[in-house]
Amino acid sequence: MLPSSPTILFDGVCNLCNGFVQFVINNDPKSYFKFASLQSDTGQQVLKAYGLPTEQFKSVLLVEDGKIYTRSTAALRIVRRLSGGWAGLYVFVLMPKFLRDPLYNWVSKNRYRWFGQQESCMLPTPELKARFL
Repeated sequence: MLPSSPTILFDGVCNLCNGFVQFVINNDPKSYFKFASLQSDTGQQVLKAYGLPTEQFKSVLLVEDGKIYTRSTAALRIVRRLSGGWAGLYVFVLMPKFLRDPLYNWVSKNRYRWFGQQESCMLPTPELKARFL
């Protein structure tokens, strides 16, 4: 079953990705987003439904209104919903993807080396469990 609410899918063993999820949680006071790791059953179902690779995760994904967004487009669509002025970064969506995505890809390629990774996916606290699928 595909998520019906806006859902961020992330690499659950990536420290940078987990940090990004924590950042979103802390700046999403209306709890607009739900979350699922790409390794979870939900994440795997979404990847298969959209014909995306089910291993070798290279992008945070956003499922919103039945559409899937990847790379810089996903990140920008996420920050536009956050409090604290982060929505201002959405202006970069006006820049063509062929200019935005190379930077995203470079960070994605090096994220384990720069930020490390965990042995397993993070477990949400009891307060946050309802936001994770």
